[in-house]
Amino acid sequence: MIPLTDVVLIGAGIMSATLGTMLKNLQPGLTIDIIERLDEVGAESSVAMNNAGTGHSAFCELNYTPQQTDGSVDITKAIKIAEQFEISKQFWSFLIESGLINSPEEFIRKVPHMSFVWGSNNVNFLKARYDALTGHHFFNKMKYCEDPALLKEWIPLVMGGRDNNEKVAATKMDLGTDINFGALTNNLIESLTEQNGVKLSLNSEVTEIERRNANWLITVKDLKTGANKLFLSKFVFIGAGGGSLPLLQKSGIPESKGFGGFPVSGEWLVCDNPSVIQQHTVKVYGKAEVGSPPMSVPHLDSRLINGQRKLLFGPYAGFSTKFLKKGSFLDLFKSIKWNNIYPLVRAGLDNIPLTRYLINQVKQSPDDRLQALKNYYPEAKLTDWKLEVAGQRVQVIKKHPTHGGVLEFGTEVVVSRDGSIAALLGASPGASTSVSIMLDLIERCFTSQVQSEAWQMKLKNMIPSYGKNLAQDAELAGKIRLYTTEVLGIG
Repeated sequence: MIPLTDVVLIGAGIMSATLGTMLKNLQPGLTIDIIERLDEVGAESSVAMNNAGTGHSAFCELNYTPQQTDGSVDITKAIKIAEQFEISKQFWSFLIESGLINSPEEFIRKVPHMSFVWGSNNVNFLKARYDALTGHHFFNKMKYCEDPALLKEWIPLVMGGRDNNEKVAATKMDLGTDINFGALTNNLIESLTEQNGVKLSLNSEVTEIERRNANWLITVKDLKTGANKLFLSKFVFIGAGGGSLPLLQKSGIPESKGFGGFPVSGEWLVCDNPSVIQQHTVKVYGKAEVGSPPMSVPHLDSRLINGQRKLLFGPYAGFSTKFLKKGSFLDLFKSIKWNNIYPLVRAGLDNIPLTRYLINQVKQSPDDRLQALKNYYPEAKLTDWKLEVAGQRVQVIKKHPTHGGVLEFGTEVVVSRDGSIAALLGASPGASTSVSIMLDLIERCFTSQVQSEAWQMKLKNMIPSYGKNLAQDAELAGKIRLYTTEVLGIG
């Protein structure tokens, strides 16, 4: 007799950790099994070196504010992402105040977010972006500067050795953050597994997911012994990063049909010269090359990883047929099914510039990478930097009624009709908006419970703005931001 559990979370990353923590707070009596194929939690996409660590709040990410043909700047996506990050900060503040995770210094710190551009057209764009954003209360503390002297104070590495006649501009938001999502994930999983009814299985790979009447039967292989173990669950969440698509396909639900994946790898240049590292204390984002994926927006970042100050530049994009950094080169080929061939072909034909861009990135020499770095740090020396592999991401390809198939760069939550199984596909902005993504999932999969008075009260306790629109309520947004800034120590 296979014991029945309430919830199975596949993948022990930031998404599963967030969902498990939220559900356990909403209904403490839930039994939860967390299944992870690696020998530690948060080691694939959540670990610090595998992601940008930026608290994505649209303060500096220029790809969230596209320029229109008439020269205006669309800030719709920036507002949405900024609100989602404010929701994440509320939940993290609740966890701190409830004693469910340790001090905020372990996973979040204040690091100003800046955008930097050069050339008349780009400067005009940045000024238009600044004017559009500062009209909204999320961004009204943003600063804009074209003065080289002041910019040299803000970003000495970026301005040192630069042509004085070059037209440059930057924006700055002091409320920006740097987040170690690996540390946050470890804190959440540790807190979860200390509670009754929660079990963590490491070195455990899901090989089958099949419907068993109203429940789900999950076959798991112990990677140490080779033995199989069976789990029977009322609800399953597939939060396995790039590995989510193959597992979703195994479920056989109709909603999984037509989905494909396009893997993109990345690399960082990491500085190991302390005298250089200490001169840069902000995150500086620039404009992406034409045809490049959003995760390849160049940025020069001050990071704190495992207690050590780091300086990273990149990411340099690459291509691998793996869906996970520690996956198989056969992942992409195994994901191709009859129901997603046409969307894959159509999306491929529509994204030839992206393919060309990735090929050029793969062919880059060390001098090519150094030249890209010098756009943001003109006096950079290759001897101060080493190349390290970043995380692997799988972008979503899905059916489209007119185009046949489209490549998307956001996240996609796929839910079965009865809400008994859900999967998270895609990447950016991902971890920063994990709380909003999981809230949406809970509302779709636990509909009757969410409508209960008990869950409503608990949701509002976890997220004070729940049910309200921070993007439209400037007064409430201001109060919430003051609260989270104080609790998280990022003021």
